[in-house]
Amino acid sequence: MIMDWSKLMTTMSIRLKDEWMQRKHSLLAVLILLVLTLAFSVSAASTGINKHSHLNTGCNFPAIFNFGDSNSDTGSKSAAFGRIPYPNGYSFFRKPAGRFCDGRVVVDFIAERLELPYLSSFLDSIGTNFRHGANFATGGATIQRVDTRLCVYRFSPLSLDLQLSQFEQFKERTLELYNQGGGSYVTNSLPMPDDFSKALYTLDIGQNDLHAGFKSMTDKQVLESIPSIIDQLAKVIEKLYRLGARTFWVHNTGPIGCLPMIVSEFPPKPENLDQNGCANSMNDIAQEFNRQLKDKVFQLRKQFPDAALTYTDIYTAKYSLISEAKKQGFSDPFGYCCGHYGDPCWKKAKANGTEISRKPCNNPELDISWDGIHYSQAANRIIADKIVDGSLSDPPTPINEACRNLFISQNVEEA
Repeated sequence: MIMDWSKLMTTMSIRLKDEWMQRKHSLLAVLILLVLTLAFSVSAASTGINKHSHLNTGCNFPAIFNFGDSNSDTGSKSAAFGRIPYPNGYSFFRKPAGRFCDGRVVVDFIAERLELPYLSSFLDSIGTNFRHGANFATGGATIQRVDTRLCVYRFSPLSLDLQLSQFEQFKERTLELYNQGGGSYVTNSLPMPDDFSKALYTLDIGQNDLHAGFKSMTDKQVLESIPSIIDQLAKVIEKLYRLGARTFWVHNTGPIGCLPMIVSEFPPKPENLDQNGCANSMNDIAQEFNRQLKDKVFQLRKQFPDAALTYTDIYTAKYSLISEAKKQGFSDPFGYCCGHYGDPCWKKAKANGTEISRKPCNNPELDISWDGIHYSQAANRIIADKIVDGSLSDPPTPINEACRNLFISQNVEEA
């Protein structure tokens, strides 16, 4: 048999060409699929990384500067007027720590959430470090400057405007030291110059203004005083803005009519009690204060469109805790651990002529209130958890994303 090589080669060439074309199409399909898969994976991974990074690091606040009263004081009153004694601090710090609490206050939990150290008081000269911010809050402080009326009731002279003055000096002297060349102490103990514009500025004050009003005015007069008090707070925010602050986290005031000592000091009539046993009239005034504060924050947003101002509803966080006391694991919404009305447990007592120290309750974590006026560490933890995620804020922004200016974003989207 004679093989037709020419015909055989032609046939094999055709077969090989067909197989190659089939494989080429298959390879091309596989290649396209691989490219699409890779692109999707990269996009998903990139989105996932950005999301994870955004949630974990957020605005990367290098510092916190806090202004307020005893709800966020971490040592100012203690440094200025005498150390707040033990057992304050015993649940966590195991020693006096400048706080009217058995442990941490809300601003401590905020610092934890932002992965920053606890704030040192500006007035504390011993062992302090301000590298990541400073605390100007002082127990007993008011928004309005202390006059004779407030002085009689022993409110702190370090009102909000003086706290602002302290901040101005702090910033000015810090920048001077950096301009002089600094040194290891400066760079290790003070904020970087750029940190002042990148920091988070928190304000938690106003409760004492209402408390002072209840002591010396009628309810109608207290209501009439609110606009002036809110305006003074707004002026401080404006001045902070002029000094370079751009991110503000503003707490409203809590349900003052639910504080055990306030209810004892101003016992409400039965018809003035709400379903939880709080004084309705006082809480109504607190809510009116909060309404006007919220309006003012909105105005400031329009006035300073490049700033980010978050209004945080601390009132709801605290009131829901009181109304759900049993559910949250507390024994009594009006019970407190340390002392009794007008006589805190850290004051010395005498027995048979001998001065003795009194102890607080065995389980402060079962009480919402620490001493009848200040919240316990257990309560502060829950309150902080309720606010840092942004669910009680306007705009509803988590605290680690509070630098985002949603006012500008919304305007861009609308345009």
